[in-house]
Amino acid sequence: MISLRRISKFFNKGKVTEVVALNDISLQINKGEFVVIVGANGSGKTTLLNIIEGSQMPTAGTIEINGQDVTPFPEYKRSRWVARVFQNPNNGTAPDLTILDNFRLASLRTQRKNLIIGVNEVFKKKVQEKISDLGMGLENKTDQLMGNLSGGQRQALTLLMSVMDDTDILLLDEPTAALDPKSALVVMNLADKLNKNLGITTVLITHNLKDAVAYGNRLIQLQEGKIARDLNTEDKTAVLIQEIYQWFE
Repeated sequence: MISLRRISKFFNKGKVTEVVALNDISLQINKGEFVVIVGANGSGKTTLLNIIEGSQMPTAGTIEINGQDVTPFPEYKRSRWVARVFQNPNNGTAPDLTILDNFRLASLRTQRKNLIIGVNEVFKKKVQEKISDLGMGLENKTDQLMGNLSGGQRQALTLLMSVMDDTDILLLDEPTAALDPKSALVVMNLADKLNKNLGITTVLITHNLKDAVAYGNRLIQLQEGKIARDLNTEDKTAVLIQEIYQWFE
């Protein structure tokens, strides 16, 4: 599914201010896996997601998705496979459009931009059914402007919209960092459900170690641009949150 081979990423290479964000990382992520990535600030977590998404290019190494070498592909060319949800609930939505219009745009994320965008009752009902699963009472408020919603509501809807079009890979970049505990639980449970029910390969960055233990079937620790630990399902199930805290000491 995702194959990273000897990926390195340098910023300001060859200068006094050179930063090594990723250092010769090789990583295989299989279809349907839910991989959780933890690490201190500056360990390379977000850079790794950027490399997978295509918003940054590696200094060295190659990346394959579904067996295809996509190393030179920019972000828009990888959008056929990859969707991403960011930390800020304001990213990924159009605040001046309604909930329904946002879902309409999301459903055409990888389609030709000159297609006529339309909404009918079938599409509206489909959106309402998806939203109703959140338990937020928004299914009958699809004409409400996205900008009038709370951060938790927007983030949950953003996650739903990310899989409206065909998506193989879902990148979650600290999606609950700005949310209250109740909203964070809704978002994380939804991510878990999408992974299990749709088989979407999911990669989550989080600083919430409780979530790192509770979700996913694989746990990776990045440290100074390298993979320090890579726990499979059995090892992840056995690890205690106190042990993970010790990784950062």
